[in-house]
Amino acid sequence: MTQEIILHYKSADGTVRTVDARVGDSVMDTAVQNDIDEVVAECGGSLICATCHVYLDDATAALFDEPEDMELEMLEGVAAERREHSRLSCQLIVKPELDGHTIETPERQ
Repeated sequence: MTQEIILHYKSADGTVRTVDARVGDSVMDTAVQNDIDEVVAECGGSLICATCHVYLDDATAALFDEPEDMELEMLEGVAAERREHSRLSCQLIVKPELDGHTIETPERQ
């Protein structure tokens, strides 16, 4: 049986949607499966489009390794403001420690 956690997605207008997320799925896949339209995911997680850009707070960012060079390169082309903890959600794998955390989406992809 797959373990599930609670994950919150906060849109640029402040709306928060709470969803069940399966451990092992990507944050991007979780958004797409739960109709979080702010995560476009044009390339389906192939790390070639940057349309799954999200913002993490300090505590959430600390749960993940630093982004690798390819992700950093793709983050150079994001449509919305790039922030300190901007990440591509296709590169973030849901883990038990992420339970209850919030993923913020930018106003545009």
